[in-house]
Amino acid sequence: MNKSESIIELAKALATFQGEVKQPTKDGKNPHFKSTYVTLDGVVQAITETASKHGLSFMQFPINDEARIGIKTLVMHISGEFIETDPIFATPGKQDAQAAGSVITYLKRYSLAAIFGITSDVDDDGEGASFSSNQQYQQPQYQNQQYQLPQYQQQNQTAPPQQSNGITEPQLKALNAKLSNCAGGDKDQMAVIYNGALDVMGIPSGTNRKDLTKTQASKVIDYLANLEPATA
Repeated sequence: MNKSESIIELAKALATFQGEVKQPTKDGKNPHFKSTYVTLDGVVQAITETASKHGLSFMQFPINDEARIGIKTLVMHISGEFIETDPIFATPGKQDAQAAGSVITYLKRYSLAAIFGITSDVDDDGEGASFSSNQQYQQPQYQNQQYQLPQYQQQNQTAPPQQSNGITEPQLKALNAKLSNCAGGDKDQMAVIYNGALDVMGIPSGTNRKDLTKTQASKVIDYLANLEPATA
């Protein structure tokens, strides 16, 4: 992930945006999975209706990588601060323009929804680009293979994690320290950045820091390390 030296103003703008954004209607239907989802148009409209008045904008870039197709997303603030995501990739089930277009649309929507906190539900509508009669859908992955896009699977959020798998005390201290560094010590901004990290890592929204598993905590800590301001 690339970012400007400081993201303080960007974080403030995103916090205000997330407090005002109206979640879009799930206006798309996937007949294969009998599910609904938010279309790319719906995601973009929900973002642009609120983002511009807070100085936020975005750009997305398609990337070719052998047989895979990827998307990078750049979120910008009027102050000049920015965050650029690592690419996410998926492999079309067929090598033609229609399948490529379906993958690009699918990845653009997934990336935007994750970054801006848009609820896009269980999203399997990309199966037209990633399935063949004997091929299982391949979930898009980040370039460094470390981060997964949100799976939005049903989970029991009330059940505490197994003691042996729960976050350790050193992990909790490291997590809190990195959140404080990213937010400049501002508790409200710490909460915004933490919730954003949960979205990107595919962890259920609202999960308490103490209820994270060791694996989840490690992913969030690594993600926050990329957001920490550069030190002289």
